[in-house]
Amino acid sequence: MSAPTGIAVSQELSSAFSDAISSQNIRFLKVAISNESLVPDESLPPSGTLKEDLDKLDSILQDDVPAYVLVRLDDPPTEWLAIYYVPDNAKVRDKMLYAATRTTLTKSLGSAHFTDNIFATSKEDLTAAAYVKHRQHVLAPKPMSAREKEMADVRAAERDAGGGAYQGSRARQNHIGQSVGMTLTQDVENALVELNMGEDFGLIVINIDEHSETLILSSVTSCDVHGLGSALPAAEPAFAFFAWPQNITRPPRRDIVFIYSCPSASPIKHRMLYSSSFLSVFQAAQKALSSSGSPSTLLSRKVQTSTPSELDESFLASELGLNGNSAAGGETASTPLAEPEKKAFAKPRGPARRH
Repeated sequence: MSAPTGIAVSQELSSAFSDAISSQNIRFLKVAISNESLVPDESLPPSGTLKEDLDKLDSILQDDVPAYVLVRLDDPPTEWLAIYYVPDNAKVRDKMLYAATRTTLTKSLGSAHFTDNIFATSKEDLTAAAYVKHRQHVLAPKPMSAREKEMADVRAAERDAGGGAYQGSRARQNHIGQSVGMTLTQDVENALVELNMGEDFGLIVINIDEHSETLILSSVTSCDVHGLGSALPAAEPAFAFFAWPQNITRPPRRDIVFIYSCPSASPIKHRMLYSSSFLSVFQAAQKALSSSGSPSTLLSRKVQTSTPSELDESFLASELGLNGNSAAGGETASTPLAEPEKKAFAKPRGPARRH
């Protein structure tokens, strides 16, 4: 199975992981990206419990080089933990490459084998103490906002009063038609911040996993405005963040444009899910970028299209309210399109008076 980056699991890695499953004499299987393939890099046998063996990771990981580590669990030993190690001081390209390829690693080897995962940015995140805290966090009840806790208390009081809560006409309503709140996963947020900190063109494409209703990173590319239309899926909805260095405005600037692409040929269920998540995805990205101190600007205006191929410089300029065209030399400063004049409310004329 190929990743959005074009990187695939090698036959060597497939065989090594298969042998590790059957032999049960491998604790850690380190995986690296080499020559556009996911390959086994190093392995270590178990010498004690998982918590005791975790200290060995320091010897096979480097401070500035990302890696994946597949870890056999103790109970049961048939289950595996996937570690995505991307240190803060790694090269930006390596960070984005490993972030965009991680999903394909576990899917290609068999998602059913992996029952847990850890995102680590330093070796300190992979000590025995850090793993204990991770498991406590995984097993802890999900935190609730004040409003959610209030509603939970109300439902509990209704149950104690003897009877389920009345739902009325909403009893059979499907959640797809409601506003679906989406949050950015760590790899999506990291890719977005890296895109925003850059200086050139760049494109991040995000999809929704309809089974878990979570945002997943589909691809990270350096496509420019001329290749934008062909870089988005032609038959499936997608969200995209496009880094656009443009000289239409004066002074020239680099904007981050949020794009919602929903081709007419995509399934109705998918279109409904993406449309109901549109605003929450934008707001989550806005929050992530505002806290990162990024130099580029996430434009408040959003671009929507049902025909991805129409996305080019003139289309973006029109949708974002910019006058002028960089192809014409960009000599004229751009200004937002004028708002249409609002007419005063006209009171309807009453019935004619009878004589």
